[in-house]
Amino acid sequence: MSSHVSNVRPKPDKVLTDIADYVLKYKITSKLAYETARNCLMDTLGCGLEALEYPACTKLLGPIVPGTVVPNGAKVPGTPFQLDPVQAAFNIGAMIRWLDFNDTWLAAEWGHPSDNLGGILATADWLSRNAVAAGKKPLTMKDVLTAMIKAHEIQGCIALENSFNKVGLDHVVLVKVASTAVVAQLLGLSREEIINAVSQAWVDGQSLRTYRHAPNTGSRKSWAAGDATSRAVRLALIAKTGEMGYPSVLSAKTWGFYDVLFRGNEFKFQRPYGSYVMENVLFKISFPAEFHAQTAVEGAMQIHEEMKKLGKKPEDIRRITNRTHEACIRIIDKKGPLNNPADRDHCVQYMVAVPILFGRLTAADYEDNVAADPRIDQLRDKIVCVEDKQFTKDYHDPSKRSIANALTVEFSDGTKLKEIVCEYPIGHKRRRKEGIPLLEAKFRTNLARRFPKKQQDAILAVSLDQKKLEAMAVNEYIDLYV
Repeated sequence: MSSHVSNVRPKPDKVLTDIADYVLKYKITSKLAYETARNCLMDTLGCGLEALEYPACTKLLGPIVPGTVVPNGAKVPGTPFQLDPVQAAFNIGAMIRWLDFNDTWLAAEWGHPSDNLGGILATADWLSRNAVAAGKKPLTMKDVLTAMIKAHEIQGCIALENSFNKVGLDHVVLVKVASTAVVAQLLGLSREEIINAVSQAWVDGQSLRTYRHAPNTGSRKSWAAGDATSRAVRLALIAKTGEMGYPSVLSAKTWGFYDVLFRGNEFKFQRPYGSYVMENVLFKISFPAEFHAQTAVEGAMQIHEEMKKLGKKPEDIRRITNRTHEACIRIIDKKGPLNNPADRDHCVQYMVAVPILFGRLTAADYEDNVAADPRIDQLRDKIVCVEDKQFTKDYHDPSKRSIANALTVEFSDGTKLKEIVCEYPIGHKRRRKEGIPLLEAKFRTNLARRFPKKQQDAILAVSLDQKKLEAMAVNEYIDLYV
């Protein structure tokens, strides 16, 4: 017997149509979402500027063919490059993700929704420069903020209930999907064309998480999002030509995403698309550390100060117990040799040891010269992670979304420090009042790395003013960073 497979083209999967209808029709009315998006824009660009101090990042930047300058192309902040929107998206995306210091979203899947800014900013700048050249109106920065809110929402809402890491896929699949949708809208695509574009994003073979985990952890994790958001721009441009899509890309039996890559499971959704994700996004403010370790690093900084007061030295420590949540253990509880900066910033023991020893954790502390200090590995070997089931439950609770770590230090003489518990990191929504002034200070520091005082002041005058920023043409804002 042979089984007959119908060749009747089905209606598009609801996941595709929901995304298309959201980017086309949903009006963002949340003042909090726009204010948070402005802070997210500043922080994300600031992180990119800091990354320009690292040759491992800058070697990947620029045009594919050296010396190429694209007339009316998108400019890459902090650099002399003016590129086509696809390559500009890669450049911006790689910069802003390089140091693992931009915003974070934690749920069944985790990731960094501001990674979508690479495609959004490159496309909006390119469109704006061409509009001005043609005597038309450019896009405004409010258009960019709106696209950011919607990209955050698409990526974050899919991530709430669907774990791609558990099937071995990297979270940048969601950057590709979200960027494709919002970039397609910026390009003026129709509903059908947006559905086609988003279907193409799902059709792509998706990135494995190999480069995030031992024994293969490596620097691709710092440019993977740039790759995803630039691919999104390419797919949206392909769809703009009228290229067909694949309506049952997710649900098709045998050949669809669910059967091939998601163990036959359909996506689950906790909430409809709105502006929830941007409003609740987590900022990395104080430390360039994988987010599941942020509260552990805050605790380690307190331990450094307590030990100074008591006259205790790191070599006096017998054991450190980190009571933590399941995701921390699964992703960054790491023993054995650490081979490169990407390996180190995904090891909770390393991220606890450095601040206990030195009273700091900066991007430079992941480099080989710091890691060569034998005291770091000696202390790492004394740090043990244990899961607290309540911490894991609170991590997934939509009303809490905590990222708790609790550190207990025991000394060789039998004494110990009182457990230091930190449930919500400085970048959490529950600590916004405390965090935003520090976020702005971080932005000022990053501007000072690259620009003279007059240029810094010009950027700050717009970036700190919601109304001025929203009204400004995209190309004029980006020119401030050149």
